[in-house]
Amino acid sequence: MTPIPFASSGRSSVGLEWEIALVDKDSGDLRQVAQTVLDAVRPPGGGEHPNIRQELLLNTVEVVSGVCETVGAAGQDLQRAIDQVRTITDPLRVELMSAGTHPFARWAQQKVTDKQRYATLIDRTQWWGRQMLIYGVHVHVGIEDRDKVLPIQRAMLTCFAQLQSLSASSPFWGGRDTGYASNRALMFQQLPTAGLPFQFERWDQLESYVADMIHTGVIDEFDEIRWDIRPAPKFGTIEMRICDGATNLTEVTALAALTHCLVEHFSTMLDEGRELPTMPPWFAQENKWRSARYGMDAIIILDAAGNEELVTDAVGRMLVDLAPVAERLGCRAELDAVRIILKRGASYQRQRAVARRNAGELDAVVASLVAEMRAGRPL
Repeated sequence: MTPIPFASSGRSSVGLEWEIALVDKDSGDLRQVAQTVLDAVRPPGGGEHPNIRQELLLNTVEVVSGVCETVGAAGQDLQRAIDQVRTITDPLRVELMSAGTHPFARWAQQKVTDKQRYATLIDRTQWWGRQMLIYGVHVHVGIEDRDKVLPIQRAMLTCFAQLQSLSASSPFWGGRDTGYASNRALMFQQLPTAGLPFQFERWDQLESYVADMIHTGVIDEFDEIRWDIRPAPKFGTIEMRICDGATNLTEVTALAALTHCLVEHFSTMLDEGRELPTMPPWFAQENKWRSARYGMDAIIILDAAGNEELVTDAVGRMLVDLAPVAERLGCRAELDAVRIILKRGASYQRQRAVARRNAGELDAVVASLVAEMRAGRPL
């Protein structure tokens, strides 16, 4: 069994990754121009732009922050990257958009990036892999002690439904309303090694799992474990991959601040010798389904005892409890922005409202998503 070293990182440092769709200004459909963007932003010496990256499909670029001390600074990195992308996409009549899914684009028409790792993924996963026309937000939070990683990962599962409900932005798929707030959540877990993580107690159990997966050919490297919450050993972080693609920067940083505060809160509890909350895998699985299906109307399971509450009430209490943590982390304003989502509705609700006002026309929904990306806030 090969040891998995966990890199050194600053406690509660933060980094963000945001997957962005490239859409035609006139039709609202996806455009396969990611390579044009990446070629244009490539540094003079060659290699990859530090904040603008390749993704699985040619209709997508990913903007990423550096390693930051605050969510606000990470958000500024994302905005600078988006501004740079727009210098290439605006003359092409291409708009930027993000949501868990594109409302009407057809997966079969999308082109895969010409890279061996993506070709291998599609060859193995076939129909499900080709359907991964989905977009997400990933939040990395630095953990200074490897022994904290798995306890915090288990504790974060008790907050999974709150994050998924707030970020839910994928009600439509292939031109139809799925009836789900987050169709992306249930699609993505069809991939091997995706979905909810195993609740390992010890690091050597994780190492044994990875060794087994490599030995049996399921994965070639750790990064191919695609859990919704996973350790990222090469960065020294815990990576939260729960959230649907957010439609605007305000929501990206609000969701990131909530994640950032939760991880720091649980880290502090460990420092104080307190027991972290956990819940059985069957409750975590049910919460994932409920929040994907019902979003902000989900009645979620709160704890191992099976107590339940409306998710918006649970989030409201959480914001009060985390306010002192946000002050410490310098993200009070970003955490407070979660209340905007509570007030105006999550993206899936806003999208459905636009569709209703426009007799079900989904090009109007795309236009609203493009407008929110431009505005940087929910509209």
